[in-house]
Amino acid sequence: MADQEFDFLELVRSRQSDRSFDREKKVETQQIERIIEAACLAPSACNAQPWHFVVVTDADLTNKLGKATASFGMNKFAKDAPVHILVVEESANVTSFIGTKLKDKYFPLIDIGIAASHIVLAAENEGLGSCILGWFDEPEIKRIVDIPASKRLLLDVVIGYTTKEKRKKVRKKKDKVVSYNKY
Repeated sequence: MADQEFDFLELVRSRQSDRSFDREKKVETQQIERIIEAACLAPSACNAQPWHFVVVTDADLTNKLGKATASFGMNKFAKDAPVHILVVEESANVTSFIGTKLKDKYFPLIDIGIAASHIVLAAENEGLGSCILGWFDEPEIKRIVDIPASKRLLLDVVIGYTTKEKRKKVRKKKDKVVSYNKY
């Protein structure tokens, strides 16, 4: 399978957090559907799928969401993103919940991180830019799109056609972050 034309590592290398979007260039419904399918196929502990994705494409709403993500100089670019995928935490199933208690690891947050990764990689595969946002006015966004007050809104993934060139990735050297057989 590694010799097929598609190169997953090249996709990962090209994906970046984009912070400049062409508001006028429409993201097609079929592109969004493929991205959401990838998110729904993400693995989760005990197949709990502890997420709900709110896809926002209405220009008036995306503008309001953009304003709700911008504060203290952060995320001003979000108002120009034509698509916001809001990731809401849902209840885990019983086995995931038991695993969380027994292993002292909150699996729903791990699962949602994996789903967000699927979203941004699928967006890159569609030729779209993306950025995962965790800094936003949660109560305001929940009000704008009618997310129940009892739910946690964990992420806003903004998607659109980027207006900037790809940047060179800067990463720690592998020997600083990877070891084999021992720490």
